[in-house]
Amino acid sequence: MTDGRDDAESRLVRIERLLEESGHDVVPAWRRVTHGETRWAVSAVILVAIGLQLMLPHRLAAGPYWLLPALELALLVGLFVANPRRAEPGRRWVRWPGLVLMAVISLANGWAAVRLVVGLVRGTEGLDAGPLLLTGGAIWLTNVVVFALWYWEWDRGGPMARVMGHQQFADFLFVQMQSPQTAPPDWEPAFLDYLYLSFTNSTAFSPTDVMPLSHWAKMLMMLQSSVSLVTVVLVVARAVNILR
Repeated sequence: MTDGRDDAESRLVRIERLLEESGHDVVPAWRRVTHGETRWAVSAVILVAIGLQLMLPHRLAAGPYWLLPALELALLVGLFVANPRRAEPGRRWVRWPGLVLMAVISLANGWAAVRLVVGLVRGTEGLDAGPLLLTGGAIWLTNVVVFALWYWEWDRGGPMARVMGHQQFADFLFVQMQSPQTAPPDWEPAFLDYLYLSFTNSTAFSPTDVMPLSHWAKMLMMLQSSVSLVTVVLVVARAVNILR
């Protein structure tokens, strides 16, 4: 009788321990210390942005049309040599050249967008629908890449800070954060998630399934939607007018 009672009590203790362990919340991967994110996707889209800038009419460039793309390519090569594989906390100094690279791409594309809009308003741009649509599309797509880079670089302190999981509150709320059961246990936002966020914000002119939480995230998304809306409306309106 004593052995049976002890066995029953031990099983009860094991069951209670399992229930207690299952009751504890599992810390999601985006809140834990994880491996650094690979840089291949970021490098690939930056190369796309540089190629799109070289495709633009030379009159829309700030200075010699090759100058800023050449500077961007040099910065990208330097970043790749310094940190070719992953965004690692031990190389936080690499973030500053990366910010410079994104700022140069942003300024170059912003200058081209302003020149295009001013030319459309004055009637000096958009004499042919085909080249106009290609130019507007290149600026719009570069705008998507630029804002994806800024979202990726600033959310919770950037990719290297996200590796350490120090910042508790996110700047962007992804679906997988709200419903962890819909994603693998090791899910955490990567650059392609921010690229999707940027694309949907540029097409819908508003948040879709990713919600901005911080003030800077809301303001940056509002700026992107405004730039995208002005570019699309003016370019498409002018192209339709030409085709008529």
